[in-house]
Amino acid sequence: MTPYHIRQYQERGDHKQVLDLFCRGMEEHIPTAFRHALLLPRTLLLLLGVPIALVLVSGSWLLAIMCSFFLLLFLRLFVKQSLKKFVALRLRTDLADITKSYLSEPGSCFLVAESVGQVVGMAAALPVKDPSIKRKQLLLFHLSVSSQHRRQGIAKALVRTVLQFARDQGYSEVVLRTTVLMRGAVALYKEMGFQKAGQSFFNTTAKLLAVPSIHFMCPLPSAQEREL
Repeated sequence: MTPYHIRQYQERGDHKQVLDLFCRGMEEHIPTAFRHALLLPRTLLLLLGVPIALVLVSGSWLLAIMCSFFLLLFLRLFVKQSLKKFVALRLRTDLADITKSYLSEPGSCFLVAESVGQVVGMAAALPVKDPSIKRKQLLLFHLSVSSQHRRQGIAKALVRTVLQFARDQGYSEVVLRTTVLMRGAVALYKEMGFQKAGQSFFNTTAKLLAVPSIHFMCPLPSAQEREL
């Protein structure tokens, strides 16, 4: 196991590595998302129904096979472009200036896991600004670990550090959203005490692909409760 340590993000030296880590991590979800979309009942109906209709109309099996191929190609491109669109959005917004987005405001943080001088993991957290919520909540997101450094406890260490940060800052809860396709992340959060608090769809594409986001919440003991 390669040694690592968790520290605060530093603009100089970390920015490019963080962006590379984020982009590579998102690209890893393309095959899983494609398989999920492929196995949806409406997708299977389309892949079977359209070629069969072509055979019945034209009598050409070659045309039907070509149609199936292009439908599969279109589906994969659609999934890939949807994820690339999300990545581009993040690169244009909060990740464009991490210091401004996460380190210029009290009660927020951006952590990286460093190993042998390289950024191999990251996690970000911002306060939830919703007047309708009476509790003080910290939103955890952008949790990612390099594929070469997984199963070493880095993700758990990042989450623990965020939870400790939230306690020190007086937050009542840490909340987050992740998709049902990220089974490893879902299992990790449950193992670390997060509770499912609901689900929603991030956008129309997620709804079309039947990929809901799971809302998780981890309650934190107050200072008085910790003293007991």
